[in-house]
Amino acid sequence: MKIPSTPFTVVRLARLDRTLAPGETGRSFSRTAETPNVRLRLVEYEAGYLADHWCERGHVLHVIGGELTVELQDGRSFALQAGDSFVVSDRGDSAHRVRTGAGASVFIAD
Repeated sequence: MKIPSTPFTVVRLARLDRTLAPGETGRSFSRTAETPNVRLRLVEYEAGYLADHWCERGHVLHVIGGELTVELQDGRSFALQAGDSFVVSDRGDSAHRVRTGAGASVFIAD
C-alpha cells in the first residue's frame, strides 16, 4: 500500500458508531474512518458469520481476537487466529471472503 501525501491524523476508531452489515449468515459490526486515501475499520464478526459477497478490494487485515477463515474464490482457504494478518492487492490473485465459526475482531486498512 502506498499512501500519498496525507497530513498526520489521529483516528479514534473505538469511539465511532458501529454500523451493522448482515452477511450471508450472521452479522458484522464496523467502526469506519475514511480519509481521502485510506479507509480504516475495526470489524467484529459474530459467531457463524459468512460474508455475502466476494471482495476484490485490496486490504491489510489483522486479527485482534478470535479466529476466522479467509476463503479465496479459487478454492484456497486460510485459517487465521489472533495475531495473524493477510495482505491482498486490489483485484489480486483471487477474490476473497471471510467466514468465522466462533467470531472474530479485526483491524482492516485499505
